[in-house]
Amino acid sequence: MSDWLSQYTLIDTQQAFMLAALGALCIGMAKAGLSGCGLVSVLLFAEAFGAKASTGIVLPLLISADFMGYFLLRGGGKWRQIIPLVPPALIGVVIGWWLLDKLDNHLARLVIGWLILALLALKLLLDWKRDQLKELHKHQVFTWFLGVAAGVATMLANAAGPVMTVYLLAQRFEKSEYLGVFTRFFLFINLVKVPFSANIGLIHPTSLLTNLVLLPAVILGAVLGWRLVKVMSQRVFEWVIFGFALLAAARLVLG
Repeated sequence: MSDWLSQYTLIDTQQAFMLAALGALCIGMAKAGLSGCGLVSVLLFAEAFGAKASTGIVLPLLISADFMGYFLLRGGGKWRQIIPLVPPALIGVVIGWWLLDKLDNHLARLVIGWLILALLALKLLLDWKRDQLKELHKHQVFTWFLGVAAGVATMLANAAGPVMTVYLLAQRFEKSEYLGVFTRFFLFINLVKVPFSANIGLIHPTSLLTNLVLLPAVILGAVLGWRLVKVMSQRVFEWVIFGFALLAAARLVLG
């Protein structure tokens, strides 16, 4: 391990570097459309740096990937489509910011993992009882519940991808529109989170230097993910992201 890395960044071992680089690759792939990869990155960064400290390292990388994802996917979706989620998501960010200092790492992982599993079960219910529940996704309570859940999950662990997956899949968007709305929402909400994370000391000069080292892996992941998404069918696309989310949620719950 380079002396420069261990002295000026938070990467202090070869194992931490490998885990973080793979996690950064997953961030890029997630922002290009394979959203379930985002939870895999949460786990890898938590292993490399610890669950709490990793949230501050991940956030600037997410924002970099958000800008790249928006550039690649800007043709799908509209900014106005995220408006219904913005007020509840902002409330959720504030709640998550307050909880971040209250929960230990283990409890936070359990809370997020069970939340994700519950939302994936809801997605299956929506698919199974489509006729009976076809109006649910239009209900304000549904939107507010998922909006608050997304805000809490993204502030606690940068793990709101499955929450948005359930919301957007319930809308029955086509793939390009789904990806456009997804990337717009997270570009907005991750920028909002920066002052909150800095306020509790999770973003600082050393963490930002760590981000610079890992940024090339994010770019590579975005390119790889974009190419994969282009060749997937709508049905395969939905089940791939569902599978990624399920595996990552189970890993959070089981520790």
